[in-house]
Amino acid sequence: MTKKIAVLPGDGIGQEIVAEAVKVIERLKQAYGLDVELEQGLVGGSAYDETGSPLPEETLQLAKESDSILLGAVGGYKWESLDIAVRPEKGLLGLRAELELFANLRPAILYPQLADASTLKPEVVSGLDIMIVRELTGGIYFGKPRGVRTLDNGEREGYNTLVYRESEISRISKVAFDIAARRDNRVCSVDKANVLECTELWREVVTKEALAFSNIELSHMYVDNAAMQLVREPKQFDVMVTTNMFGDILSDCAAMLTGSIGMLPSASLDINSKGMYEPIHGSAPDIAGQNIANPLATILSVAMMLRYSLNDADNAERIEAAVNKVLDDGLRTQDIYSDGMNKVSTSEMGDAVIAGL
Repeated sequence: MTKKIAVLPGDGIGQEIVAEAVKVIERLKQAYGLDVELEQGLVGGSAYDETGSPLPEETLQLAKESDSILLGAVGGYKWESLDIAVRPEKGLLGLRAELELFANLRPAILYPQLADASTLKPEVVSGLDIMIVRELTGGIYFGKPRGVRTLDNGEREGYNTLVYRESEISRISKVAFDIAARRDNRVCSVDKANVLECTELWREVVTKEALAFSNIELSHMYVDNAAMQLVREPKQFDVMVTTNMFGDILSDCAAMLTGSIGMLPSASLDINSKGMYEPIHGSAPDIAGQNIANPLATILSVAMMLRYSLNDADNAERIEAAVNKVLDDGLRTQDIYSDGMNKVSTSEMGDAVIAGL
């Protein structure tokens, strides 16, 4: 049965990197019989420019009707002065909320060919393979009340609400335990239970859910210590599970351990494993249109899509093997280039992956 993929390039370099990922999908269709159809839609700043909304109803409907979504990136300097209600990021948050994509999977893998690209010593990061499971539709990013108000003395005050229900904590912890069961059977839950009652509840619920996973070793860590430990001894972690805001911060920190944020994909899943797949980097408006952005994170996001939503591990492994081949061959985009390597453009890297397929 043909599966439908919604393709949402978004803004900035999103247009360029998604184009290369689409080329890979088309190659898999041609060479290996991948049975999918693609349909493009608008999201983010480009959608606002054309429709007045960062998430047009047509795009939301397309996303709901599709089996999975491939997203580039949203945002840029051009739209920073807009009211917060219509900024490009609202399109991304809207998709996550409307599709109930509550589980964000953020792998941080150091490819051996890029060990020298990390700012940490090779012995600290060599062999790094972490999966950060971030709760994506709750917490302080969505909690209410929120806003900016004027106090009686005329001073303005901004406020946001950190809130989690037991059910939200329970379902994300189960995802983390399930993933850990396919890896090294270790989960570290990250919170700030010593000062935040909300994450005190988080720790309590995660501990309770762990009882159903007898083979899983569960540990807990405060988020400030977790940030330090990611830099000091990152290989102590296998699967980390945490709140929306903490996961947002820690996953970017972990990404840079690998040498480049341009190498890492992500998945955002609903309860039935329908997902939205995107690179973890942003829209990089400063290099947009220059054909120098790294498309590998987006291409690897397609591999995650095939594995987690389309149940096609064979084609996922083909993509991953092709990416390893181009790295073995010394091909590098600007962000991962070092002396002695062959610097290539965005489109040349995409072509090399296709050749590797």
